[in-house]
Amino acid sequence: MQAPFSVFLSPSTLEAVTTPFPLTFRLPLAPPRATMTPDLTMDYENFLKRLELFASKNPQVLQMTLRNIFSMREIGNKTHGDMAEIAVSEFINQYMYDFSSEHVGKELFRSKTHEEDILITDDVNQTTFPVSLKAYGVGPVQLSTDKERKLFPRIRQFGNCITGADLSVLLEDSCFTGLRQLRILLLIYNERKHLCNLELFDINAALHDTAVVQFIGRDKRREYPIYRFEDKEGNYICEVRYGDQGSNALQRGFWTHTIKAASYFRKLFAQDVKYDLNQTLLLLLRRMLVASEQGHKAALKEIEADIERLKNIPPTK
Repeated sequence: MQAPFSVFLSPSTLEAVTTPFPLTFRLPLAPPRATMTPDLTMDYENFLKRLELFASKNPQVLQMTLRNIFSMREIGNKTHGDMAEIAVSEFINQYMYDFSSEHVGKELFRSKTHEEDILITDDVNQTTFPVSLKAYGVGPVQLSTDKERKLFPRIRQFGNCITGADLSVLLEDSCFTGLRQLRILLLIYNERKHLCNLELFDINAALHDTAVVQFIGRDKRREYPIYRFEDKEGNYICEVRYGDQGSNALQRGFWTHTIKAASYFRKLFAQDVKYDLNQTLLLLLRRMLVASEQGHKAALKEIEADIERLKNIPPTK
């Protein structure tokens, strides 16, 4: 581990460091809504601060990782989501001192009731917390699959138009407890413009601003009914989809929309990151699939040397 990184990633420098770099990495550390912080533990907040600090000093490394992730869409529409889990976990292990990560998505949590994809450990405090990574294009975003199908049936018990005291009781119900505690890091991309960003959705603020929960039945474009959450002016905030036993994962759960509910999303990069397809990476993957393990070992040595080179890039002042 090299000195340039250990200096600007030292916990003692967190409060003092500022940077004029134009790609400011913004985090909701002091949001206008008082309801932002309860769903974020101190461990997760500390991790986000460190991620902010890293990105402000070495933005090219994180941007490079995002470009590589979204290049995976050339392989398949869903490939980049799985690769994002692996990539972010490895990014933490390689570049974020005092933190380590384990990719556990399909092996551990999805065989149970949780939705988290990686475990992050603060190696200084010896605390571990789960994080869910979700990669979506601009538009609808599923924040929870609601695997146990609790949300819609519970809301249904309150009727078709829920307001006032009934709404207050509903939003404090245990079925929303898990939503408030979710730690979700969103990788949002605009495929047409080749732009991407890391974003957070303020679930607590969304529920706090909800003034009415309205039942919307089936229509020509919607096979299943939903409950739509709106603010006092009737603006869309989020929705809960039907999700009975015959539905798939996309027809149930807790959803929102990056455009309709834009005020509840907080971009970590002030400016979206432009990504171009890494054709070399795509060619490497194709060749690796038909190469021997001996060739893989030789390539791995070169890649590890390149990672060490990236670690030694002087931080941006």
